[in-house]
Amino acid sequence: MGRKSMIETSISYYIPRFFTDYIPKQRSLSPNTVKSYRDTVILLLNYFEDQLHLKPEKLTYSDFTSSNIEGFLNWLEESRNVSVSTRNQRLAAIHAFFRYIQYKEPAAFDHCKEVLSVPYKKSAAKPMNYLSLEEIRILLALPDQKTVSGIRDMAILTLLYETGARVQELIDLTPQSFQERPVVTVELHGKGDKTRLIPLNREAYAIIKSYITQHRRTNKTEPLFVNRTGQKLTRAGIQYVIDKYVVLAREASPGLFTKRITNHSFRHSKAMHLLEAGVNLIYIRDFLGHVSVTTTEIYAKTNPKIKEELLLKNSPTLESRKRYSDKQKEDLIQWLRKNL
Repeated sequence: MGRKSMIETSISYYIPRFFTDYIPKQRSLSPNTVKSYRDTVILLLNYFEDQLHLKPEKLTYSDFTSSNIEGFLNWLEESRNVSVSTRNQRLAAIHAFFRYIQYKEPAAFDHCKEVLSVPYKKSAAKPMNYLSLEEIRILLALPDQKTVSGIRDMAILTLLYETGARVQELIDLTPQSFQERPVVTVELHGKGDKTRLIPLNREAYAIIKSYITQHRRTNKTEPLFVNRTGQKLTRAGIQYVIDKYVVLAREASPGLFTKRITNHSFRHSKAMHLLEAGVNLIYIRDFLGHVSVTTTEIYAKTNPKIKEELLLKNSPTLESRKRYSDKQKEDLIQWLRKNL
């Protein structure tokens, strides 16, 4: 078999190895990311078979042209009504697979390069939804901690806000995630198989301990939050809890809670409140588990209170009657000469 023929038949060889070897052993991606990658490959293969009439077992590298990939992405938007964000997530999975192929099969480099040239689609930035301190206080006052379901809901809402946890980080918690000495901390297992320790105040920890006792979540390695069947609580289950109290909060305070509130809204809210309290972005970055402070800077750019403070601090007072002194004029002239 010639080299060209081998290349044209080897893509099916790498698909299972991408998922069984490369992703779990070399990338350490989260289970949700792996699932997203898997779903993307399935959708892509279905598209090639149903729309282009190319069976998966007969696909070659030459079938993966930039036009075919763009056709797949457009099909996702038009036929499956996915958002631009989801479209870009699917493309990211395709890019990851073909970058893997580049390393494993150098002879297919040019084919991979064509796929990797497919650009992400730009979209309008979505406004960041976060709650004010007053809204957080209202929400956390709603669960009835005297009931079994109420203490569980209180523990969920409290942890979402106090730790700034991603929903999957919350779902993956176990009783042994909490340590009491020297200070109370909770260990969150985040993206990229990274962990971080988050301090927890005593009041919040008391709620968690009460929940653990009432719900008998004493097995150190079992999931902290479960549903009625004893299975690990899902994203949908967490959102159900949030929605339940947001409805009650809107009824009690019609002027508040005007935006869609999700699990991530609590994370955004905690970051905003830390920022407003004067906490340095570097510490907020570490608290949230961001890789780069650039990601964290979006909070400073979004928060109107921070913007106002910066403008007041750095903008000169405009007074029409006030004139420049001779020194100010000279300083201005020198600056103009130097910088323009």
